[in-house]
Amino acid sequence: MFSDLGLSDELLRAVIESGYVHPTPIQEQAIPIVLMGRDVLGCAQTGTGKTASFTLPMMDILAGTRAKARMPRSLILEPTRELALQVAEQFVKYGKYLNLNHALLIGGESMNDQRDVLEKGVDVLIATPGRLLDLFDRGRILMADCKLLVIDEADRMLDMGFIPDVERIVSIIPQLRQTLFFSATMAPEIRRLADAFLQNPKEITVSRPASVATTITAGVVYVQEREKREALRRLIRREQVQNALIFCNRKIDVNILYKSLKRHGFSVGELHGDMDQSARFATLNAFKANEIRLLVCSDVAARGLDIGGLSHVFNFDIPFHSEDYVHRIGRTGRAGREGHAYSIATADDGKLVQAIEKLTNAPIPRIEIEGIDPVSDEEIAEAATRKRGRNGRSMGASSGGRDSGRERGGRDRGGRSARDRDDRPRAEAAPRAAEEAPREERPRRDRDDRPRGRGRDEAPREVPPPREEFRAREERPRREEYRREEFRARGRDRDDMGPSVVGFGDSVPAFMLVPIRAKREARETVEAAENTDAAA
Repeated sequence: MFSDLGLSDELLRAVIESGYVHPTPIQEQAIPIVLMGRDVLGCAQTGTGKTASFTLPMMDILAGTRAKARMPRSLILEPTRELALQVAEQFVKYGKYLNLNHALLIGGESMNDQRDVLEKGVDVLIATPGRLLDLFDRGRILMADCKLLVIDEADRMLDMGFIPDVERIVSIIPQLRQTLFFSATMAPEIRRLADAFLQNPKEITVSRPASVATTITAGVVYVQEREKREALRRLIRREQVQNALIFCNRKIDVNILYKSLKRHGFSVGELHGDMDQSARFATLNAFKANEIRLLVCSDVAARGLDIGGLSHVFNFDIPFHSEDYVHRIGRTGRAGREGHAYSIATADDGKLVQAIEKLTNAPIPRIEIEGIDPVSDEEIAEAATRKRGRNGRSMGASSGGRDSGRERGGRDRGGRSARDRDDRPRAEAAPRAAEEAPREERPRRDRDDRPRGRGRDEAPREVPPPREEFRAREERPRREEYRREEFRARGRDRDDMGPSVVGFGDSVPAFMLVPIRAKREARETVEAAENTDAAA
């Protein structure tokens, strides 16, 4: 029970009022270690309560003291704005009986409002790396008093390219600190980062990395590419879907699928990175309030979002990275509830499905949809032997290659058939016939009528001139000789002039050179006078 973990009475009261009595395995192991002040390296699958495993002991440690202006006492780094908002909600829910202030630094919000909150003093700072560094570079925040650092969803930080920013943030925080490092997967790169940031950490792994919760019923259906949307609609109607997330690999596909489902009468919304912040918040809040039944989204919603009672997750596209599959389906079946996760794959996705099964060490059961022709094992095996392009699709005749723009029935992207493409106007055929005629039968053109571009009979192009520095080396002796002739014409000698002015090089005008003949004659006159005086 939570009462056995050593938390304060105020925190226990808030936890019980939230409806929680028994901690999850990651919470049961991590909370006592964090209260001891040790560094923690936590690895657990999504939906196991990692957020509460560090927010609860953090509030217990920070209670009783006050923060200074612009100097937060603790920092929580999150990869996305949605995750930062969720952590802030946890602090509001569990810290209602504690006198602690928190601030949220995310993009898309007013920087002046965030600066005003920092001026009042912040105990817990929840931020994304970009906005935090922006305010730090402007001198609006100081990290000298930060004694507790949390790096959440470290593997997502690595995927989104935030690691250089995280390394810089860690460098501006005092070394005498407590660091908590949490991740759902533990790749070798994540392990190296943990070794660099943590000091003698307590490693906590409550389940095998990248494993799927046992409360999730998973399945995959293989269909033809042209039948994916129909298969999704039939699957949604067949299942008892209360609310569901539908994942696509690309943002443009999110918008296309959203419009298709809306046109077929489904209660649906969209969520992707190209939407402005206010629209994203409004859509997410409407989905949590059950005003929207289906939410088509990209992987921006796959990490850490806690949507209570999510019944289904649909993978309209098989993710390119097998770790993303674990995070996607981890949005359902949370906190011991039952969940369902179904994926729609084509023959070209066979290798991606095999990579997911290898990562999770469990096969994904095959399912079929009534009215949809399934893909045979022979088609999947044939697609696996074809070369794959950058987008993960096979480079065969049906997808990719030179005929990738043509649909079934021999039509290209413009809707023209092969017969329509061959029936060219005669005006277009005449010039082509003239070009295909033998050389001796072609009309002869004069030399002056040739195009200015580089043609077949054009003379070879001259060797390109040397680079600027080499040209300067070649012209320097000629410029020097010209100056000497100019000096002689004026009755002077080049040797009578002093050094060139620094910064002009060999292009110094003659009037800017320092004359030394007058100085030499004056010095000789003075020396002669001194010798005469000495002789006298």
